[in-house]
Amino acid sequence: MAEDFGLRAPARQWRWATPAAQAVLETRDLGAILRFYRAANGLNQTRLGMLLGYDKTYVSLLETGRRSLTDLGSIERVCERLGLPPHVLGVTTAADTDHQLVLQLGESTVRLAEIARQSGQADVAVAELWPFVARLEARVADGHAERALLHLVARARVGLGVALGNVLPEERLGTAAYWTAKSLEITRFIDDPQTTSYALRMHGNELRKAGLRGAAVERLLQAAALAPDRDARAAVLPLLARAAGALGDSELFDRVIREADSALGQVTHTSLFNPYSLHEVRLRGLVATGRTGAAIRLADDAPRPTTTVAPQWHVIAMITTADVRLSGADRQGAFEALVAATHEATTQRLPHQLQRVMRTAERQLPDVHAAAGQALDELRREMAA
Repeated sequence: MAEDFGLRAPARQWRWATPAAQAVLETRDLGAILRFYRAANGLNQTRLGMLLGYDKTYVSLLETGRRSLTDLGSIERVCERLGLPPHVLGVTTAADTDHQLVLQLGESTVRLAEIARQSGQADVAVAELWPFVARLEARVADGHAERALLHLVARARVGLGVALGNVLPEERLGTAAYWTAKSLEITRFIDDPQTTSYALRMHGNELRKAGLRGAAVERLLQAAALAPDRDARAAVLPLLARAAGALGDSELFDRVIREADSALGQVTHTSLFNPYSLHEVRLRGLVATGRTGAAIRLADDAPRPTTTVAPQWHVIAMITTADVRLSGADRQGAFEALVAATHEATTQRLPHQLQRVMRTAERQLPDVHAAAGQALDELRREMAA
């Protein structure tokens, strides 16, 4: 039906996700809801009547409150045509009750998946989120597209993309960026700076991992600009610094690192924003921007990791430190770090990090290169199965 009016169905439904729509829906006033729908979609009363199966005169009566819908069938039909859950107009069905349950359980699903990923079990997060996202998207396609559901869909898509970014090898990281990008389709309708900044932040990081460095910096700058508070902005800084370094933009890298250093004493430390993670970002950025000597001098000054550091960051830091040590001719130190990194990357099932080990060890530590390659092949066989 949406195609009859030149509207893509998702865009038509997602109109209900905006703050203005939320305010209208909370009135439970059918007339106000119909007027909002027409204005949001550029329809006159005649065309809205065609969508609902009424003539123009009856639509006018409904909008002005001179007529009301009282029978269950008519209310359900209007809700279905407008992409609304029936409870908005006072009707509770078995399907609607199930929908409310999904919303309640969904928050826990997304939160627990994030905990699993940050604790080094990204494969568990993927296993939880993949069918859950499919279930949510089926509900959107069926017309359940109010603000609460779409907010959950956006977060679930981001969570799935980031978890995939941990467990996929480099040649497939575009899939992770694809899922984080899908969250941005929704955030522009939700119009919530916190959610939008979060989605941009995670999408930018997946773009960097997929090799799209310029686009990554652009998204991360947007995420920083939209961050609604200091904690949200601080969460962007390590990823923005890393992307700026990968792009070779030393000026932006230095500016972001200075801001991050200043923020360390002002915001709550997280698994992403903490002294240990920032040390790794600094080392990698210095090498990427042609200042390997400075990185070598800083390599031994790593702060002790805290409980806020995610397990995969230990792997990332070991590989980066090994790269710096090889640049400083410390083969033994690099060997020890890469052996430990290979073991941890295998345990945590992180193929992308095994590929980083292989690149770092390729020329000077062939035995480590071979061991990491063997571990990577085994992971790929498991993934294929």
